[in-house]
Amino acid sequence: MTETLDPEDRKIVTLARSARARNGVPEGAAVRDETGRTYVAGTVDLASLRLTALQTAVAMAVASGAKSLEAAAVVSEAESLADGDLAAVRDLGGAATPVLLAGVDGVVRVSATAG
Repeated sequence: MTETLDPEDRKIVTLARSARARNGVPEGAAVRDETGRTYVAGTVDLASLRLTALQTAVAMAVASGAKSLEAAAVVSEAESLADGDLAAVRDLGGAATPVLLAGVDGVVRVSATAG
């Protein structure tokens, strides 16, 4: 499925994969806002704050003034997208926002919408 991705979607998968590897976290994520800006994040696991990588990337987009999302990607060993991740993307991007789940090898396993 990765070979057929739009170049911009391939880019956010690559960014998510890089964030995971660089930071040594369980998940990496990237989102693209309505202007084409990207936000990249890893899992946050503090005693007082726990966010998935995708929730963190969405929060970074909101904190930077994004009004909507065009797409989101998460790189994880998980087999499915978490409900909380889909909810975060849906809150900012709407139900039709594409969400990609790739394995740690960068191969997209799930392509869904936030809805």
